[in-house]
Amino acid sequence: MHCEERFAEIYGRSPEGLSFSPYRICPIGAHSDHNLGKITGLAIDKGIHIAYRPKHNGVIEMASLQFPKRAQWHIREIGEKTGDWADYLRGATWALCKEYTLSVGLCGVIEGSLPIGGLSSSAAVILAFLDALCNVNRISLPPQKLIDVAFDAEKNYVGVNVGTLDQSCEVLSKKDHLLYLDCMDNHYELIPTNPVMKPYQIAIFFSGLEHSLAGSKYNMRVDELRAGVYALQAFSGCDYGKFNQANARDVSWNIYQKYKEKLPASWAKRCEHWYTEFRRVEAGAEAWRNGDIEEYGRLSFESGWSSIHNWESGAPEQIRLYEIMRETSGIYGGRFSGAGFKGCCMALIDPEKADSIRERVEREYLTAYPEMKGKYSFHLCASADGIANQKREGGLI
Repeated sequence: MHCEERFAEIYGRSPEGLSFSPYRICPIGAHSDHNLGKITGLAIDKGIHIAYRPKHNGVIEMASLQFPKRAQWHIREIGEKTGDWADYLRGATWALCKEYTLSVGLCGVIEGSLPIGGLSSSAAVILAFLDALCNVNRISLPPQKLIDVAFDAEKNYVGVNVGTLDQSCEVLSKKDHLLYLDCMDNHYELIPTNPVMKPYQIAIFFSGLEHSLAGSKYNMRVDELRAGVYALQAFSGCDYGKFNQANARDVSWNIYQKYKEKLPASWAKRCEHWYTEFRRVEAGAEAWRNGDIEEYGRLSFESGWSSIHNWESGAPEQIRLYEIMRETSGIYGGRFSGAGFKGCCMALIDPEKADSIRERVEREYLTAYPEMKGKYSFHLCASADGIANQKREGGLI
């Protein structure tokens, strides 16, 4: 790990620990978890590493291989967010301190194994950092508590209206299984890869654009969905409370179908995505169970289409990548990854066609956006264990 080498350069000694959280993909279930929908996802064998040592004075000092500025705070004096990359770590400290007494800080260096954007690097950073901070303070978090603390950090400190999709995938996933999660009650199933399923690999296509949930229209889209749901509750005569308590899961498909024509166009589109995505997830889980990766892939492509036209996300560059994917032989399916305003696209592909897929997508994309030469990149990945299924001593397990 380069983070271990950089740690030794900065501090003149080797780190005592190395924490890891995988990135994740969500082929079907995007823009759904924040309103208690269902999702399917997989952790991948790339992610965030943190090399660290304890600091017994309670100071936390963090550096990143991706960002130039170091950040520092105290476990009892975290302060307000500053708008930089370390807000996610401050948020993790803040959320953990609410429920546990911390006495030890740490110094550390963070390394991401893929470019930033679309693979839930923010959740992975929080989770890897929580692992390190818990280790030095001898705290053991069960999987659901780890998910809850990481969610609290990103939603209530950083200020992004996320659900628990990212954290759940990165904690609960298991290699060669599909995570099928109901965000209403956190019930989940790990569906094994059916022996009859055709072989697949996970391809990641980075557009070359940077990606930030906090700086995107992510929160606005969630508010528009919630506004549509709030109106549906009123039109149907349902009991409803405060606006921020409105939730799509509490309004049935039949009510949506009956009153959707009354909604303003933007609210109707957000609702259309949520309700159809819910059905796609259920169908996708069944397709995976049956070993039908072509059907699962088709539903993933359909999810991507809805993200463009109903959720109205995706930079032009990212939309073009998605279109190229749909036109490329050997790609079972795929969509935007992450909130989908910048970042990357992911795809499930036939391993035997990986080289031709790599060549064609790059050629077509750089023909459309030649300025992305040197910034665009392609990566092959495999499914991986989430934190709760990693075989190691100590830490969060």
